[in-house]
Amino acid sequence: MRAAIGLSPIQWRKSSYSNVDGGNCLEVADGFPGAVPVRDSKSTDGPILRFSAQAWDRFVDGLKDSSF
Repeated sequence: MRAAIGLSPIQWRKSSYSNVDGGNCLEVADGFPGAVPVRDSKSTDGPILRFSAQAWDRFVDGLKDSSF
């Protein structure tokens, strides 16, 4: 059985590319070794997705080089 990640004191951050109105943004949290918690900035009480750090890095690299 896996232990749950405690997310209550989590500090979320948005991309510096987010507009002032909030827009369609994701928020991510740092400080979880090997994992990246992600949520929808418009639905902060909604689900939190957890990606491996490696998968998140590949996703961000793909955005940077326009692979998507």
